Amino acid sequence: MTKQIGLWIDHKRAVILTLTNEDESLLTVESGIGRHSRYHGATHPRTPYSAQYQKGDDQLDNQFNEYLNKYYEKVLPHLQGADAVWIFGPGEAKFELKKRLEHQKVHVQIDGVESADKMTDRQIAAKVRRHFQQVGVRL
Repeated sequence: MTKQIGLWIDHKRAVILTLTNEDESLLTVESGIGRHSRYHGATHPRTPYSAQYQKGDDQLDNQFNEYLNKYYEKVLPHLQGADAVWIFGPGEAKFELKKRLEHQKVHVQIDGVESADKMTDRQIAAKVRRHFQQVGVRL
């Protein structure tokens, strides 16, 4: 039995379509991450044209990266056991996830990484089906 996964991902949510010989299933994983929020713990500088926050920017970036790490950890278990994973989506999240898969040495065959715009769940499902049908023809 073959298991092919199409993954549309950005920093807010991931849509995972799993295709097997008999069935297909669609799963959405929400990140719960908003935009960078304003850091309230630092004082404002008194000189004009200086950095807006002295210490807060680094703390915000570290906090955002921690949220991303937790989000990717929620996505990774859904990719286990796949024969092929195709990753696509807007932004940098697809490359960050691919790098994480390679770094953690998760045994998943990455079929490709492609840029795509924001899409509905039905558009994502149709695009994944079309991609794996074209790949099947080439083999």
